[in-house]
Amino acid sequence: MNQKVLKTLEYNKIITQLAAHAASEKAKELCLSLTPSDDKEAIETALMQTDHALSRIYKKGSVSFSGIHDVGASIKRLEIGASLSIPELLRITSLLEAAKRVKAYGRNDRDDSPRDSLSAMFDELEPLTPLSDEIRRCIISEEEISDDASSTLKSIRRSIRSINDKIHAQMSSMLSSTTIRGYLQDAVVTMRDGRYCLPVKAEAKGQITGMIHDQSSTGSTLFIEPMAVVNLNNDLREKFLKEQEEIEVILTGLSNRVAEYIPQIQTDYELLTRLDFIFAKAAYALEYNGIAPVLNENGIIHIKKGRHPLLDKKKVVPIDIRLGGEFDQLVITGPNTGGKTVSLKTVGLLTLMGQSGMLIPAADQSQIAVFHNIFADIGDEQSIEQSLSTFSSHMTNITNILADADGCSLVLFDELCSGTDPAEGAALAISILTYFHNHHIHTMATTHYSEIKIYALSTPGVENACCEFDVETLSPTYRLLIGIPGKSNAFAISKKLGLSDYIIEDAKKRITENEQNFEDLIADLETSRRTIEREQLEINQYKSEIEGLKKRLEEKQEKLENRREDIIRKANEEAAIILKEAKDTADAAIRNFNRYGKTTPDISEMERERSKIRKKMSENDAKLAANKKSAPANNHVPKKLKIGDSVKVLSMNLKGTVHTLPDNKGNLFVQMGILRSQVNIRDLVLLEDETSPASKKFAKTGAGKLKMSKSISVSTEINLIGKTVDEAIALLDKYLDDAYLAHLPSVRIVHGKGTGALRRAVQAHLKTLKYIKSYHLGEFGEGDAGVTIAEFK
Repeated sequence: MNQKVLKTLEYNKIITQLAAHAASEKAKELCLSLTPSDDKEAIETALMQTDHALSRIYKKGSVSFSGIHDVGASIKRLEIGASLSIPELLRITSLLEAAKRVKAYGRNDRDDSPRDSLSAMFDELEPLTPLSDEIRRCIISEEEISDDASSTLKSIRRSIRSINDKIHAQMSSMLSSTTIRGYLQDAVVTMRDGRYCLPVKAEAKGQITGMIHDQSSTGSTLFIEPMAVVNLNNDLREKFLKEQEEIEVILTGLSNRVAEYIPQIQTDYELLTRLDFIFAKAAYALEYNGIAPVLNENGIIHIKKGRHPLLDKKKVVPIDIRLGGEFDQLVITGPNTGGKTVSLKTVGLLTLMGQSGMLIPAADQSQIAVFHNIFADIGDEQSIEQSLSTFSSHMTNITNILADADGCSLVLFDELCSGTDPAEGAALAISILTYFHNHHIHTMATTHYSEIKIYALSTPGVENACCEFDVETLSPTYRLLIGIPGKSNAFAISKKLGLSDYIIEDAKKRITENEQNFEDLIADLETSRRTIEREQLEINQYKSEIEGLKKRLEEKQEKLENRREDIIRKANEEAAIILKEAKDTADAAIRNFNRYGKTTPDISEMERERSKIRKKMSENDAKLAANKKSAPANNHVPKKLKIGDSVKVLSMNLKGTVHTLPDNKGNLFVQMGILRSQVNIRDLVLLEDETSPASKKFAKTGAGKLKMSKSISVSTEINLIGKTVDEAIALLDKYLDDAYLAHLPSVRIVHGKGTGALRRAVQAHLKTLKYIKSYHLGEFGEGDAGVTIAEFK
């Protein structure tokens, strides 16, 4: 990949922003040295790893890679048998603790969780926890070794404290003496060369016996070590030396233990820096909602809802771009500042990002091709130093591109052959485009030349496109429309800005009839396109409504089938019970008949048995009569119902409140206590003398009516994007109450992906609600991680 195009398309800014998301210096270097590849398999592996890292961030949040230090120099010292210093041992410990933290992050929550392309890297990490714990036990900080590092060190330090106590006691005794205090400059104990001294006045140096270690800058004070503590100071110095010797022994022992795990430590460092690099790409992709594009080697580009990553994501307009397949050349026309150059740069930059293993800011299933080289001639490249005009600079660049481009290249031209005579420039541009077209080199070019628009219309394999412009508001919409040539709109813009109609009409007369007809044709095509788009939108709406009706009909049919099966099953069960009872009764009668036939029967007992059978038959007849008895005709069918009216459901003998108005078949929903059921209006009687509990409760304020209407109109979705956490939770809480009262089975909470803070706050709030049965992130097609689906109990 030529280096010039990386600067032209601002790829360098992308990797600089990427490096800011890496924690370790080595990972930052990997980010800054990242370049596009033309190896499709390697690119797909990199994209898959980045995509899996992003999925883990959505699921578990980010992982910290802090504490990863380059321990290469320390490893080399260990390999030659040297001991490590305290800071070096602490850096190795920090690396191992980072490995432990990252390995725990990579561990699956459940044993049956699927593995991904990063699982093996997480598994290979060796935290060496016993080693890091031992180093932490022995070393408190870069300046301090723990007393518990060894029993010898603990004993030495106990002796040092004891000697210090004796010295302080001796020195305090001397300071408390009135005589000696008179010889001192200050009544304090000070240190000189690691030995305790007293600040003695120069004229009284003969009054205190001891060794002089120093004097003040004026010479008025001498720092004398009293003879009484000389031996103690000597003992203290000796203990300090032994302490240092023991610390060296401890550091040597720790270094030897570290040396046993050199391969594992080197592997940990390499894996952690690699994971840091991969998760840096994922964290960067999280900022612009990146996706893994589908790669191909056929030169096909199909970017859906592509966004330039360096533009403000709140203002950038997504564009759809196609190149390859039906056409390998795309000519983009339209007014200035309409988005032509941004479209070029978006295609080039997203291709560079994709071939670098980075996710691209576009919609799912976007495709990019793997090119061996990308060339771009964009911007004003006038060179004063080389005495080159704008046209000359562009032509020099185009000449180099013509020499190097081949069938595996992507070429981008901005305002091809501008800056010279329009007629000559247009002819030259068409010849250059024809050369690239004949050699099957994928090319995108922007232009204002009408001749190039005609070339695109008349040449197979070449397609026109334009950046849409709203003449009414004199502003571009930044939408890229493929298949339609664009207009410069110079006359319309000039008229809108107040230019005289006389001048505009005079200008129109100065262009040829063919040119005028061509511009009129473009205008007609634009009008037709907008009409088709509007009609297509209406068709899509109708299709959506039809799909909804079809789905509801299928659900209703399924409910009816289930209900029919339940009725048949219950009838069979009841029939089996009746048959069993009849069989038992017949068996008992036969046994009694046989028994009475062989013996002298007891008439009273026979009568009792016959009464039992007659009673059971009467009970069965009564049940059958009750089932066969038809409901009395309802002569009081309500003529007009309102929501909130009190009614009685005859078939269920229950009172309730009208919850919905009857449909065209007379079916409506009635709320009967906690039971909400669909009934037919013929099964209802209006209770005029009674008011519903809701009406009683809210009769004075009308709140009941308000609450009922709100429950009916509540939506199945709430959009919290753009809200702060506090605003979102307040809106969500009220919305969930309304949705629960409206008996919605589930709701869709749109919080977006973003940093994940709003998603976590929403899910944390859902955990606290008792009427929430469950919640989960949206599946593919429901909004993915930008949506949470909550189900009510």
